[in-house]
Amino acid sequence: MSKVIEGLKYSKDHEWVKVDGTDATVGITDHAQDALGEIVYVELPEVDSQFAAGDDIADIESVKAASEIITPIGGTVSEVNSELDDSPELVNEDCYKNFVYKMRDIEVPSDLMDAKGYEAYLATLK
Repeated sequence: MSKVIEGLKYSKDHEWVKVDGTDATVGITDHAQDALGEIVYVELPEVDSQFAAGDDIADIESVKAASEIITPIGGTVSEVNSELDDSPELVNEDCYKNFVYKMRDIEVPSDLMDAKGYEAYLATLK
């Protein structure tokens, strides 16, 4: 069973968002990293780039597949986890600690799910 953390918001594309005022931290969920398998590469967005919710913001590759990271929120990239450049497997080790990027001046869509909603959504995927 996938680990889901209370207090975060989740997208149907399997990203998590930790909102802090007008800032947010974003990463992929435990379900996503498990489905991908051993992650071997993460292409991070450029700092100060602007994105709208639903945009392809980054790419992630594993030994099984390549996938886009679709940002669940809009805003401006304020920081990326540069440790992922040399150690992309950190996402497999702890996908909630090892975020992909942070944004400022965010716009949070109303369709993001809380932990219970995301768990219910995951149950429909089986």
